[in-house]
Amino acid sequence: MRLAVIAVGRLKGGPERDLVERYRARIEGIGRGLGIAGPDLVELPESRARRVDDRQAEEGAGILARAASGARLVAFDERGRSPTSEAFADTTRRWRDEGVPMLACCLGGPDGFAEDIRKKADLLVSFGALTLPHQLARVLVVEQLYRALTIIAGHPYHRTGE
Repeated sequence: MRLAVIAVGRLKGGPERDLVERYRARIEGIGRGLGIAGPDLVELPESRARRVDDRQAEEGAGILARAASGARLVAFDERGRSPTSEAFADTTRRWRDEGVPMLACCLGGPDGFAEDIRKKADLLVSFGALTLPHQLARVLVVEQLYRALTIIAGHPYHRTGE
């Protein structure tokens, strides 16, 4: 299975980009032994359409165009559920074992996702009720992907606190 993080907007240089790169390299390293490739980090331009609905539709079309056929879409959206890291890892493991070709983790633009993206998503995930800057959300996505892979591999990175 291939991992992809498809995000609307550019992540400028700085500590957030450095963290994303650090976790990307870690994912690449641990993923090899798990039959998981990537992650591909895809940045899409923000729409310049005047209306919110048009911006969301244009950005959503870009996201769907970059997700492989048969991909499972995980949309990070404030209206989603907040699964545990273990539950996210179990879902990732199950999709890998089912032969899913791609897990596409999607971050929308400043206006969020169009309703059709939310409906097409296989999983809607929220990081909680707090509003986060887009840069930090992207760091959290790649960190949780890394954490999921360490859980699958039985690596001690994730501790349950027990």
